[in-house]
Amino acid sequence: MAALNLNTLVREAHEKNDYDALISLIPYAKLIGIECLRLGDDMVFRLPASKDNIGNPILPALHGGVIAGFMEHAAMLHLLMFMGIPHLPKIIDFSIDYLRAGHYRDTYVQCQVWRQGRRVANVAMTAWQTSQSEPIATARAHFKVDEP
Repeated sequence: MAALNLNTLVREAHEKNDYDALISLIPYAKLIGIECLRLGDDMVFRLPASKDNIGNPILPALHGGVIAGFMEHAAMLHLLMFMGIPHLPKIIDFSIDYLRAGHYRDTYVQCQVWRQGRRVANVAMTAWQTSQSEPIATARAHFKVDEP
């Protein structure tokens, strides 16, 4: 996708507060059902409860890979929306700490850019379900943000 089209999509998404067109650019984000919730200047990403995302049906608990994928894609979308990157960022590395089970309920992620240089951006993510003060996972990622 051309940089101009992507920048236009981001601008229109912010104006309409509708981020579905951006999420549609990333097939896995659409597959697991990521949604964006704009809260003032902050963005919170939501993963609605879905039986397709369960890894342990006995608890039931979300699959760890779904939690990690959700967090990684939330960070990618966050960079796209707020850092003025004219293309989709590419993941360099990703590290996650699972803190407690992700139960069968809505899950939320908030991202914070620690540093954005010309070539690389560092992002921290926190995932929670019932209370932001009780995260189910934290993660850190580095993304390549210069031209592909």
